[in-house]
Amino acid sequence: MAKPIVLIAEELSPATVEALGPDFDVRNVDGTDRAALLSALDGADAVLIRSATKMDAEAIAATKTLKVIARAGVGLDNVDVKAATAAGVMVVNAPTSNIVSAAELAIGHLLSLARFIPDANASLKAGEWKRSKFTGVELYDKTIGIVGLGRIGALVAQRLSGFDARIIGYDPYVSPARAQQLGVTLASLDEVMEQSDFITIHIPKTPETTGLIGADEFAKAKPTLRIVNASRGGIIDEQALFDALSTGRIAGAGLDVFTKEPPTDSPLLGLPNIQLTPHLGASTEEAQEKAGIAVARSVRLALSGELVPDAVNVAGGVIDEYVRPGIPLIEKLGQVFAGLADSPLVSIDVEVRGELQQYDVSVLKLAALKGIFSRIVDEQVSYVNAPLIAEQRGVEVRLLTDASSDEYRNLLTISGALSDGSQISVSGTLTGPKQVEKIVGINGYDVEVPLAEHLIVMVYTDRPGIVAVYGKEFGEAGINIAGMQIARRTAGGQALSVLTVDSPVPDHVLETVRASIQASLMREIDVELD
Repeated sequence: MAKPIVLIAEELSPATVEALGPDFDVRNVDGTDRAALLSALDGADAVLIRSATKMDAEAIAATKTLKVIARAGVGLDNVDVKAATAAGVMVVNAPTSNIVSAAELAIGHLLSLARFIPDANASLKAGEWKRSKFTGVELYDKTIGIVGLGRIGALVAQRLSGFDARIIGYDPYVSPARAQQLGVTLASLDEVMEQSDFITIHIPKTPETTGLIGADEFAKAKPTLRIVNASRGGIIDEQALFDALSTGRIAGAGLDVFTKEPPTDSPLLGLPNIQLTPHLGASTEEAQEKAGIAVARSVRLALSGELVPDAVNVAGGVIDEYVRPGIPLIEKLGQVFAGLADSPLVSIDVEVRGELQQYDVSVLKLAALKGIFSRIVDEQVSYVNAPLIAEQRGVEVRLLTDASSDEYRNLLTISGALSDGSQISVSGTLTGPKQVEKIVGINGYDVEVPLAEHLIVMVYTDRPGIVAVYGKEFGEAGINIAGMQIARRTAGGQALSVLTVDSPVPDHVLETVRASIQASLMREIDVELD
């Protein structure tokens, strides 16, 4: 069997390839060469990129095999996540790989602004000795404002605590208790602008945060303010920053990010009271290695059919170890459910009963939908686009949980309504020390059948001799019955029989058996096992 193809489109650390392991056909391409990229994507299962390669709608459409786009870093400006989701392509990044590097760079900018380190270095190298020109200020006893107290902002706050400064912070999503843990006093944005001697920004770029700090905010600032942005370009209005710096409204600024990168025509480049770095937040050996290893591991998980905690377009998040065994089970139940349906689906309920109820089981809904739609649609179905397929088809989907489960420690059920008014359901559980996957209910009938690659489900009127009839028909057709269970509600009523067989059953054999026992339901259902 051919190995899955992993395309590396930019320079990544050797540890990245090592983390992928020997199970993949690793290929390389220059992602900035558009024609070469589009050609190389054909047949690729995953592509690993950094910031220079654009995985837009055109690139995603260039291949039908792509399952994962992995960005070795935090930002996703160069990935069309919406197009990827529609195509069933998982997008992953490394959200924590550079947080230490980014926090340390922000601290570096603050200190450099306070002590004129870049300018003093350039002056001395030019043969000058002008100590008085570079008289700076201390961080000690100053007010330092942090805009954004997420992962990076929190690290900055922890590192600044050693400077004996007063730290205030603006973040509407952080509780006072959390801020207190960080040694930060919460304040409004206006208060941060008015009181701070230094400000450092650590928030994502969104429509709400673009231009968050502009002319009105700078008008409130002290003339001694020094402001740093090492998060995302555009959070500070660059024209307003230019005006504030060039008129002496504030004392200085440090930027690692820009609205347009590189900022070749920006008027900021000509100002003496600004220090600039070329987007170096993640540019440390440690961050690059962490990012590469993280996305390599994500690619391994994704290509093995697992959910990935760092996937940005898949709900579910981190999966508890107690929940994880239920994922392949309910995906297989979804395949059985789809095999029972003979008209379009109107609604689907995914029900989780038992001890699992106390965990986050949203992943089980995704797995159920993946199993169902993989048997209904022609396109590639993944954890990413399965909910979108349901939405596009107008299928209402609910996740229901209940702590009570009378017969089993945990019970997973998929039930649904069809457009012809009928209802179908299939239930399953894991039993014993080996966690054997079993079907324990079909359409209200109680059974207990280990999941197998080939299942036959029949419903017929219960009467003597039926088993002999269909046993003879399958035997004469060369179909070996590996297991069988019959369930009924009343003697002489409707009975459901589930057979596991060793090979696929031709349609004409099924039709012969259906006619011979006058079955109201006759289905062969093939299940993809691990």
